[in-house]
Amino acid sequence: QVQLVESGGGLVQAGGSLRLSCAASGSIFGINSMGWYRQAPGKQRELVASISSGGSTNYADSVKGRFTISRDNAKNTVYLQMNSLKPEDTAVYNCAAREPRGGSGWIDYWGQGTQVTVSS
Repeated sequence: QVQLVESGGGLVQAGGSLRLSCAASGSIFGINSMGWYRQAPGKQRELVASISSGGSTNYADSVKGRFTISRDNAKNTVYLQMNSLKPEDTAVYNCAAREPRGGSGWIDYWGQGTQVTVSS
Protein backbone atom coordinates (compact mmCIF):
# COMPACT_ATOMS: atom_id res chain seq x y z
CA GLN A 1 0.00 0.00 0.00
CA VAL A 2 1.37 3.38 -1.11
CA GLN A 3 -0.06 6.77 -0.32
CA LEU A 4 0.82 9.97 -2.19
CA VAL A 5 -0.06 13.41 -0.85
CA GLU A 6 0.41 16.52 -2.98
CA SER A 7 0.70 20.09 -1.82
CA GLY A 8 1.72 23.47 -3.17
CA GLY A 9 -0.96 24.21 -5.73
CA GLY A 10 -2.77 27.51 -5.87
CA LEU A 11 -3.41 30.67 -7.82
CA VAL A 12 -0.52 32.58 -9.35
CA GLN A 13 -0.14 35.33 -11.92
CA ALA A 14 1.44 34.70 -15.30
CA GLY A 15 5.21 34.71 -15.06
CA GLY A 16 5.16 33.59 -11.46
CA SER A 17 6.33 30.40 -9.82
CA LEU A 18 4.94 27.53 -7.78
CA ARG A 19 6.58 24.53 -6.15
CA LEU A 20 4.56 21.32 -5.91
CA SER A 21 5.46 18.59 -3.44
CA CYS A 22 4.49 14.92 -3.38
CA ALA A 23 5.19 12.94 -0.23
CA ALA A 24 5.09 9.14 -0.47
CA SER A 25 4.41 6.85 2.45
CA GLY A 26 3.57 3.22 3.12
CA SER A 27 5.19 0.32 1.28
CA ILE A 28 7.33 2.42 -1.03
CA PHE A 29 10.32 0.09 -1.34
CA GLY A 30 9.46 -1.10 -4.85
CA ILE A 31 8.79 2.31 -6.39
CA ASN A 32 10.90 2.73 -9.52
CA SER A 33 9.88 6.16 -10.76
CA MET A 34 7.64 9.07 -9.93
CA GLY A 35 6.12 11.81 -12.00
CA TRP A 36 3.64 14.59 -12.42
CA TYR A 37 0.62 14.53 -14.72
CA ARG A 38 -1.82 17.29 -15.47
CA GLN A 39 -5.26 17.55 -17.00
CA ALA A 40 -6.99 20.73 -18.06
CA PRO A 41 -10.76 20.88 -18.68
CA GLY A 42 -11.62 19.36 -22.04
CA LYS A 43 -8.09 18.11 -22.64
CA GLN A 44 -6.29 14.80 -22.39
CA ARG A 45 -4.20 14.01 -19.35
CA GLU A 46 -0.52 14.42 -20.11
CA LEU A 47 2.74 13.51 -18.45
CA VAL A 48 4.51 16.69 -17.43
CA ALA A 49 7.71 15.31 -15.92
CA SER A 50 9.10 12.10 -14.48
CA ILE A 51 12.14 11.03 -12.51
CA SER A 52 13.60 7.58 -11.94
CA SER A 53 15.07 6.22 -8.74
CA GLY A 54 18.47 6.85 -10.29
CA GLY A 55 17.68 10.49 -11.00
CA SER A 56 17.04 10.39 -14.75
CA THR A 57 14.43 12.95 -15.78
CA ASN A 58 12.06 13.51 -18.69
CA TYR A 59 9.89 16.50 -19.52
CA ALA A 60 7.04 17.33 -21.82
CA ASP A 61 8.13 19.65 -24.61
CA SER A 62 5.71 22.30 -23.41
CA VAL A 63 7.47 22.69 -20.05
CA LYS A 64 11.13 22.17 -20.93
CA GLY A 65 13.25 25.01 -19.64
CA ARG A 66 10.54 26.17 -17.23
CA PHE A 67 9.79 23.19 -14.96
CA THR A 68 12.23 21.12 -12.92
CA ILE A 69 11.48 17.81 -11.24
CA SER A 70 13.62 16.64 -8.34
CA ARG A 71 13.60 13.87 -5.78
CA ASP A 72 14.66 13.70 -2.14
CA ASN A 73 14.89 10.01 -1.32
CA ALA A 74 15.61 10.67 2.35
CA LYS A 75 12.28 12.46 2.65
CA ASN A 76 10.43 10.22 0.16
CA THR A 77 9.33 13.37 -1.60
CA VAL A 78 9.26 14.53 -5.22
CA TYR A 79 9.08 18.19 -6.18
CA LEU A 80 8.02 20.07 -9.27
CA GLN A 81 9.42 23.58 -9.49
CA MET A 82 7.34 25.56 -11.97
CA ASN A 83 8.74 28.86 -13.22
CA SER A 84 7.58 31.32 -15.85
CA LEU A 85 4.05 30.01 -15.53
CA LYS A 86 1.59 30.59 -18.35
CA PRO A 87 -2.21 30.52 -18.39
CA GLU A 88 -2.04 27.32 -20.45
CA ASP A 89 -0.37 25.62 -17.48
CA THR A 90 -3.68 25.83 -15.62
CA ALA A 91 -4.75 22.28 -14.76
CA VAL A 92 -5.21 19.73 -12.04
CA TYR A 93 -1.81 18.25 -11.30
CA ASN A 94 -1.49 14.68 -10.01
CA CYS A 95 1.52 12.97 -8.56
CA ALA A 96 2.06 9.35 -9.60
CA ALA A 97 4.41 6.53 -8.63
CA ARG A 98 5.18 3.35 -10.55
CA GLU A 99 5.99 -0.03 -9.03
CA PRO A 100 7.16 -2.78 -11.42
CA ARG A 101 5.86 -6.31 -10.91
CA GLY A 102 7.88 -9.51 -10.99
CA GLY A 103 6.92 -10.23 -14.57
CA SER A 104 5.74 -7.77 -17.15
CA GLY A 105 3.46 -4.99 -16.01
CA TRP A 106 3.34 -2.63 -13.10
CA ILE A 107 1.02 -0.83 -10.73
CA ASP A 108 0.60 2.94 -10.57
CA TYR A 109 -0.33 4.91 -7.48
CA TRP A 110 -1.94 8.34 -7.66
CA GLY A 111 -2.26 11.34 -5.43
CA GLN A 112 -5.52 13.18 -4.97
CA GLY A 113 -4.58 16.08 -7.24
CA THR A 114 -3.88 19.74 -6.66
CA GLN A 115 -5.25 22.66 -8.65
CA VAL A 116 -2.86 25.08 -10.34
CA THR A 117 -4.43 28.21 -11.78
CA VAL A 118 -2.40 30.81 -13.67
CA SER A 119 -4.09 34.13 -14.28
CA SER A 120 -3.23 36.62 -16.99
